[in-house]
Amino acid sequence: MAAPQACSGIRRSLAGWYARARRDLPWRRTSDPYRIWISEVMLQQTRVQTVEPYYQRFIAQFPDVSSLAREDLQSVLKLWQGLGYYTRARNLHKAAGIVTTDMDGQIPDTWDALRRLPGIGEYIAAAVLSIAFGRVYAVVDGNVKRVLARLFLVDAPVNQARSHKVFRTLAGQLLDERNSGNHNQAMMELGALVCTPRAPDCTHCPIHRYCQALQKGVIRLYPQRDQRQALPTRRMVAGVVFKQGKILLVQRPAQGLLGGLWEFPGAALPDGVDPDRACAEQLKSTVNLDVTVDRHLDVICQVYTHFKLQMSVCLCQWQAGRVRLNEYVSFKWLSFSQIADLPLHGAMQKALALIKS
Repeated sequence: MAAPQACSGIRRSLAGWYARARRDLPWRRTSDPYRIWISEVMLQQTRVQTVEPYYQRFIAQFPDVSSLAREDLQSVLKLWQGLGYYTRARNLHKAAGIVTTDMDGQIPDTWDALRRLPGIGEYIAAAVLSIAFGRVYAVVDGNVKRVLARLFLVDAPVNQARSHKVFRTLAGQLLDERNSGNHNQAMMELGALVCTPRAPDCTHCPIHRYCQALQKGVIRLYPQRDQRQALPTRRMVAGVVFKQGKILLVQRPAQGLLGGLWEFPGAALPDGVDPDRACAEQLKSTVNLDVTVDRHLDVICQVYTHFKLQMSVCLCQWQAGRVRLNEYVSFKWLSFSQIADLPLHGAMQKALALIKS
């Protein structure tokens, strides 16, 4: 760790730079803890440029916590569509209900109370408490870890959970306790705009004279990362079942991957099995329908956090049977234009574009 005098210099330089260079973002124009909370949830694992229009639409529709709590989850998921990581939206909706019913609509301003809400981990709690309430908590995200690793030559891999305590301790020691909210935002902003992963702009870095990696000429060696294993690939087949001009959509269970979202019925596709034959068999098993497979459209690829999906899409015609669900929780027969009104995951949006073309 740097000497206290160096930490003081870093804080002063960082504060001056942030006052001049920070981006004008909508969640920085408010001290409302609800709006800051929404922005921080959206910003997890998502770029600022992507988040900004989603944030504007979300706040326009749900301007406060009670309006979010009153809304149906399906509407929330639909508004979230395209941001991915849908557990974030489900937890937001659930937490809003708790705040509204159990906390008189007031976002908690203490660590323990805030952490008890669904979906609020250390990062979001520290961000909301420091930015909205001025509490002395240091934020540690990927940008902050990268800045700290280069500043202090931290050898702990940034992508390993066991390293988090190292970075949390450093961030806490460096934190400007008199203005924790701005300091946290400045650290994150520095990582986003200047101390970037592949092309850091060290010349214009406000704290470059304190950076040990720059002084030693090893800036590109930090932060250090452990090699990750390649993501496994899952293959599945999905059937677009037509019946009297309508198409069958099914809803996934509320819990688990892509919970509550809608899709074409389908199931795992074993290696070496023909998608057309597998599709008819799987539809009989999952939704109790007899179908004929007109043709195999294409294979859609989608990357999720823990695996890669290859989804074979088949056009099918209903022949017999009434829908009985196995693993799914609800179903609808819809016209093609109505499908877009439902909350759909990324692979489904690609499938719709494929069918339309």
